[in-house]
Amino acid sequence: MQDNNLQIPRNVVTLRAQVEDKLRNAIANGVFKPGQRLIERELCESIGVGRTCIREALRQLEAEGLVTTYAHKGPVVSKLSVDEARHLYEIRALLEGYAGRTFARRRTDSELNLLDAAYLEIERSARSGEQRRLVEAKNTFYGILLDGSGNPYVKQMLTILHNRVNLLRATSMTHPGRLENSLKEIRRICAAVHAGDSADAEAACIAHIEAAAKVALAVLDTHSEGDDMDSPENQHVAETARY
Repeated sequence: MQDNNLQIPRNVVTLRAQVEDKLRNAIANGVFKPGQRLIERELCESIGVGRTCIREALRQLEAEGLVTTYAHKGPVVSKLSVDEARHLYEIRALLEGYAGRTFARRRTDSELNLLDAAYLEIERSARSGEQRRLVEAKNTFYGILLDGSGNPYVKQMLTILHNRVNLLRATSMTHPGRLENSLKEIRRICAAVHAGDSADAEAACIAHIEAAAKVALAVLDTHSEGDDMDSPENQHVAETARY
């Protein structure tokens, strides 16, 4: 009887985690946009779970900075200011630089094979033009990079940062030149890790983040001056924020 009781919290957490992932991905993919209200009743109907599960998931996303709750308004998708985004990118560059450095120093053949396979999938996904596939391929690549660092706390912290940066994403990856440059930057990371050049691996990771930050921050600067963040031009640029 006691053992059966211990299983119940595990099942509840699993369901809540699934709801969290659904909402987190919906925010990342632009289904829910910055500033949009998240109405519990509508979320319950669309996801097919009760209000308790929705509320718990929203509390977790609020802890991650993806959701902000206002009095008399309720939860809304958070907005990032220019300064907040700049701070996020600065910390992300430091942590991913560290991950690249330590991966290059402690690399194994099996990890290198995984990294190479992940990069090849990024190239194939880029040629296919399938946005979701490309996102998944890049997530896999970054996951291998962070696992290769051998430091689980770095991966944990960067996952939270990536979720916040996803607030800047829109619906297109077609901003001229960014995807091609991103592939070159990732190839440089792979080459440095393969060579065991920890200094260049760190520099390559930092350069990759700084290039993405430059474009994304330019969009936020423009938006703060009153332009429409949802305009086609800004959507093209904002999509590069994650990459």
